[in-house]
Amino acid sequence: MLPDSASRPDAPLLALRPHVQIEPVPTEMTASVGDFLHTTLRPVLKLQNALLLTAVADFVLDHHMPLTKASLVDQQRQLAELLGRNIKLRYTVLGLVTGQFTSEEYAFYRQHRPELNRRLLELALRRVLDQTNEVVALLG
Repeated sequence: MLPDSASRPDAPLLALRPHVQIEPVPTEMTASVGDFLHTTLRPVLKLQNALLLTAVADFVLDHHMPLTKASLVDQQRQLAELLGRNIKLRYTVLGLVTGQFTSEEYAFYRQHRPELNRRLLELALRRVLDQTNEVVALLG
């Protein structure tokens, strides 16, 4: 848990999240990393989808990548490389998601940070690649 002076508005954070169809999971948050992926990471990524795509588009513009002139396969390759290699973008994506965690979720995240970061970045990459056309559209 976070110190009292840094308490989070957990109920409003949870109310913001969209519903994601998942299999029933145990009621305890600490059940497993896989449960956390389905109960927390997927809904938060869905909630933050527009910001995720915009952040990626901003990094594409900042790095002067010729994404708009490339084929879809090349666009996806460039985006995968950007998300795989650009540390600033990776930390931005992690911040977009972890900033939406409740106190209890963040405490669990801290205990399993390496594994959850890996899974979170994989999910974010899949989201970006599945929405390549939307990223390109944001480039104007």
